[in-house]
Amino acid sequence: MTLASPLGKMTNHPLIDIHFDTHIHTRYCHHATGTMEEYVLSAIDKGLKHIVFLEHMEGAAVNYFETTWLTDKDFDDYFEEGSRLQDSYSDRLTIGLGVEVGYDAAHPEELLNRLSKHSWEQVGVSYHFMPIPDQPFDLNLVSRQERNVRAIRETGCEQVLTDYFSTLTEAVCVLPGTKVCHLDAALRFQPGLELSTGHWQQIGVLLDAIKAKDMALEINTSGYIIRGTPFPTPAIIKMALQKEIRLIAGSDAHRPEDVGRFFDKIPTLLEQLATEIDG
Repeated sequence: MTLASPLGKMTNHPLIDIHFDTHIHTRYCHHATGTMEEYVLSAIDKGLKHIVFLEHMEGAAVNYFETTWLTDKDFDDYFEEGSRLQDSYSDRLTIGLGVEVGYDAAHPEELLNRLSKHSWEQVGVSYHFMPIPDQPFDLNLVSRQERNVRAIRETGCEQVLTDYFSTLTEAVCVLPGTKVCHLDAALRFQPGLELSTGHWQQIGVLLDAIKAKDMALEINTSGYIIRGTPFPTPAIIKMALQKEIRLIAGSDAHRPEDVGRFFDKIPTLLEQLATEIDG
């Protein structure tokens, strides 16, 4: 069970706004629960001042056995309801409508065209589905389902991660992103996974690309549930701080009660990392 944090009583850290949740999903993505209004009410109850709904957009060519993203019609409904909530709660909460774009390296122009049809407060860049020859479906890199975990293991975790970081770096360069989501969450359900020296070098290149585009790095607190630390790992956050990359908080809420989860842990983490850098 996720307990509400007394965020309304906490002051912001100089490096991040902990009263601003920039990564909230809704049932429009077909794998979350709760109405948009329920997420709004949860945010108000927890003392947040600003939220951004960040709903899933994937390329039309994704080959997967279930739909975990919004159709164009879903996005129309999402904007209609979001606009209503912005009007209804304008005196209590700032509500933004954003998108989490899952990059498709084979069809970037399709994503760019769809993105141009709406005005987004935030464009989160991610990479969820990796097409692999001889696999009957695209690998879902962030799934806990056994068929995905097994398919990734059969393909080879090290190579999948290498391709993931390379493609995510390309996505940062191509898409009009404002932040990168859960940077190291790929293969998060593979037991005993470790990043290689080559992966760390790729992460450095990726962070440089984020900095060059003046994008933010998301501290995604869903990681506390899965591994006890946020996404990305503190070592990567430390690298971002050393490169003076902006930080932004996101709960990756898929239930109303998850809004703002573990945001109270972020200031202490950043203080620890700042001390390590200064030391």
